[in-house]
Amino acid sequence: MDTRALGATGQDSTIMTFGAIALDYLEQEGANQLVELVLDHGVNHFDVAPMYGDAELKLGPKLRQHREDIFLGCKTQEREYDGAKRKLEQSLNRLGVDQIDLYQVHGLEYEHELETITGEGGALEAFRDAQDDGLIDHIGLTSHGNPQLILDALDRIDDLETVMFPMNPVVVGKDDAEYDYEAVLERANELNVGTLGIKAFAKGPWPSTDDLPEGDRPYANWYEPVGTPAEISDRFDFAAAQGLTSVVSPGDPKLVAMVLDAAERYDGMDEPAQRSLVEQARHDQSPVPEQLHH
Repeated sequence: MDTRALGATGQDSTIMTFGAIALDYLEQEGANQLVELVLDHGVNHFDVAPMYGDAELKLGPKLRQHREDIFLGCKTQEREYDGAKRKLEQSLNRLGVDQIDLYQVHGLEYEHELETITGEGGALEAFRDAQDDGLIDHIGLTSHGNPQLILDALDRIDDLETVMFPMNPVVVGKDDAEYDYEAVLERANELNVGTLGIKAFAKGPWPSTDDLPEGDRPYANWYEPVGTPAEISDRFDFAAAQGLTSVVSPGDPKLVAMVLDAAERYDGMDEPAQRSLVEQARHDQSPVPEQLHH
């Protein structure tokens, strides 16, 4: 599988990142098998978070066994120093490792959060102290909120090394500034900040629960994903062709093998094919920007 430089981190990440939220839907044996499958395909970048149920615990055994082969991203929704420090310690304990390679502000949504995070006694202070103590290596940020807010964060946090944000034909097809994640990608590239794409496989929001009760949804994702190998391949190719460092696999374990296959086969996507996908998706509803609800 191809790799790309993750900004200035010194890490070359595979063009697919494993979204380890998928492990939360499996028993431990199934989780172990899925991690082995992902590693067998050469994926070297994994992303997990404390709010993904038991995903940290389920990743732990294989992570420890293959620690040298995995660049580990984790994150916290805590915005202040003490909370961020506590959550980091909890994640290290749950994962059973001494260091997290990339620690990220999780799900930035509001300007006041950015003020808190970057201010005195904010989460970033805790991140930097953890860096000094060798508990984390790199600092990142994730958001599927307003792109302008991510741009503000890029401008204000000078040691930000990665950003994770939505990228798919639906958002690219919208002319409104609130969907302009392309501007985030462009700015991150200018600053040599690594870029991780999420929601690449989002088809749209689920129909209302009256039409489709949550228990009847065929996938665990909080948005409705595309689900055929051809659609998955098109969506992967599109996201990777935008120039992202890596595309994060979706949350449902049933989709991971198809994304692995698409990532291994990736050999670019020409402009006409990209435009065609954008045109098809232009009038679809986008689940992002959206408040965080995994």
